[in-house]
Amino acid sequence: MSDLPKGWTLSVLGKIASWGSGGTPSRNNPSYYGGGIPWIKTGELGQRIIITTDETISQEGLNNSSAKLFPAGSVVIAMYGATIGKTSILGIEATTNQACAVGIPNKDLTSKEYLYYYLCSQKNSFVEAGKGGAQPNISQSIIKEWSVPLAPLNEQKRIADKLDTLLVRVDACRERLDRIPAILKRFRQAVLVAATSGKLTEDWQKINSDKVKWESVKFTDVGELNRGKSKHRPRNDSRLYGGPYPFIQTGDIAQSGGIIITHSQTYSEFGLAQSKLWPSGTVCITIAANIADTAILTYPACFPDSVVGFINNPEKCLPEFIKWSIDVMSKKIKSFAPATAQKNINLAILNDLEFPCPSIDEQKEIVRRVEALFAYADRLEARYTTARTQVEKLTPALLAKAFRGELVPQNPSDEPASVLLERIRSSRAESKIKPKPRHNHSSPC
Repeated sequence: MSDLPKGWTLSVLGKIASWGSGGTPSRNNPSYYGGGIPWIKTGELGQRIIITTDETISQEGLNNSSAKLFPAGSVVIAMYGATIGKTSILGIEATTNQACAVGIPNKDLTSKEYLYYYLCSQKNSFVEAGKGGAQPNISQSIIKEWSVPLAPLNEQKRIADKLDTLLVRVDACRERLDRIPAILKRFRQAVLVAATSGKLTEDWQKINSDKVKWESVKFTDVGELNRGKSKHRPRNDSRLYGGPYPFIQTGDIAQSGGIIITHSQTYSEFGLAQSKLWPSGTVCITIAANIADTAILTYPACFPDSVVGFINNPEKCLPEFIKWSIDVMSKKIKSFAPATAQKNINLAILNDLEFPCPSIDEQKEIVRRVEALFAYADRLEARYTTARTQVEKLTPALLAKAFRGELVPQNPSDEPASVLLERIRSSRAESKIKPKPRHNHSSPC
């Protein structure tokens, strides 16, 4: 901030706004709440303008606490915990709790918009300043002494107007990008539905009619379905773990993306003796906690009885086709779970399920096409991730540029901020030394 543009000056937040904080009326007195006076907590900050609040307090609650009523146009910043630095402008008269600092801008020096955007630009720095204690926090003292580059008043308005325009576009871009994951999820699901119903390979079927054979089957018709094993109790016995045998748990399957290539635990020889080692290519299906999550083993591994393993008959089906069939049926499978806190299904439910299964030749074509379409979706998702990362950098970059004086052109005719500050300081000094007029008491007659 040493290289400020011409006409700018360096000040502190305490000189350009009047600062205060709020309070919390006693929760032990119900009459202090619900009285219609807006009351803001730090969790509500972050939106640009606040016009509604989660809670209200009564006049009695205001009178009997350190809460204060701040005017619309005040700027609120969170001082405590995980919300440090979150900022909003009051669009209404409102009170706050004690975790909020509230600045009332001196309109002769700055605007609510300029103050708001500057505080937003400093969020990460406020977070850093709050570190060190058991609970991160900053104080009003820190905020008041915080440096602020002050542009000429007219330029402040140009900066705020430009940021309004640009950040609306950034938000619109972010909103459009954020639709992409849901679109890709629907796309992948539609591909699987088409794949497991025969629609994906309709053109292939026309030229390979001799290889088309769809049948309704159960898992036991095309392979072997059994529960995992973990017979030893207690399950946290240290002798079970730490050996060379991968031990796959429900969480590993849920986070695998459909293919098991890593694991978080291993079994020892003792652990293996009370379990079973399943071969590479086994389809793992969770039947407790995260019901109907699936993944294919890429190496031999053990798993507990909260996971079912399917070993395919290679002449009748491919592991990938079975996995995708289960994924398509997942909603139906989950519906069999009892409405209890610990949801689970049993092996018999899976054994009774029927699903359409084509010839092994068509399954191979299905796998080829699905993998090609999923690879396309993965590329789109990677592009989305890159674009989303770039968009997240835009707002801080624009704010930084604004407060370096690089966002809008300077106008030499603008009154310098230093002159403005000096005039305000002189005016305050004069008001302090100006003698108060003596008043003659008038007669009551």
